[in-house]
Amino acid sequence: MDETRRGLAYGLAAYAIWGFFPLYIRLLEPAGPVEVLAHRVIWSVAFVAALLTLVRGWSFLRALRGQPKRLGGIALAAVLIGINWGGYIYGVHTERVVETALGYFITPLVVVLLGVLVLRERLRPAQWAALGVSALAVLVLTVDYGRLPYLALTLAASFGTYGLVKKNLALPPSGGLFVESAVLALPALAYLSWLAVTGGATFGTEGAGHLALMVLSGAATAIPLIMFASAANRLTLTAVGMLQYVAPILQLVVAVFVFHEPMPPARLAGFALVWVALIIFTVDGIRSSRAARRTAAPETAPV
Repeated sequence: MDETRRGLAYGLAAYAIWGFFPLYIRLLEPAGPVEVLAHRVIWSVAFVAALLTLVRGWSFLRALRGQPKRLGGIALAAVLIGINWGGYIYGVHTERVVETALGYFITPLVVVLLGVLVLRERLRPAQWAALGVSALAVLVLTVDYGRLPYLALTLAASFGTYGLVKKNLALPPSGGLFVESAVLALPALAYLSWLAVTGGATFGTEGAGHLALMVLSGAATAIPLIMFASAANRLTLTAVGMLQYVAPILQLVVAVFVFHEPMPPARLAGFALVWVALIIFTVDGIRSSRAARRTAAPETAPV
């Protein structure tokens, strides 16, 4: 298997796991969203620590010494990914997987908007058109829901901003996940301790199967992230961008056909507008990437 095919295999596997993850979260009931989030954090730390020990990958910690700004960036990234994980788990528990899928569909468009607002990037006309269509989609969905799709917007904004922060941290995938999870571990442990004292914990009280699933949530978090990193190292940015739509498509399929969440015509119309915006965005990205490669390619001199 060549490196490109290997990268595609890793990428598809990662996004498939993320796409079907709502099924896993449902299996963790009757644990509430915050308890699930806390265990996900704790067991992610444990799993990645074991992995780093196995591969002797702790050297990245030396690079963090005496860098308070970088540590501050890691803390911010941890808070953002915590919000994203928590919002996603909450969406699954409250039977709003359709809205979580919407959040991950619009994340690429939010990233473009952040580029304008934060990095002062200039957009091409097609990118402005995609943002305009996505704004119309949010308006249609607001009318359908009777409110702003705030959960979808929270997921998109938190993950988009997380990517922006991570861009400047330059940490290895496993190391980054360990440090971010470690930042969240103390409040997670405090919450789980409070649950245990007040008798509200489900960990250890719902049988061996529930306990095992809670513990395995760390591996279920880390493994697709490591697969994604392996894919990103082998594929072009365009290919990775195309793959990112696999997860929300699968989430939407699970929401409608497994969880039987409603998809009325107005909501479907809103999603259709989002897909139109993504098509515009993706086609423009492919064209821009090809044009950049042609410009960068050295011209062959006539013999």
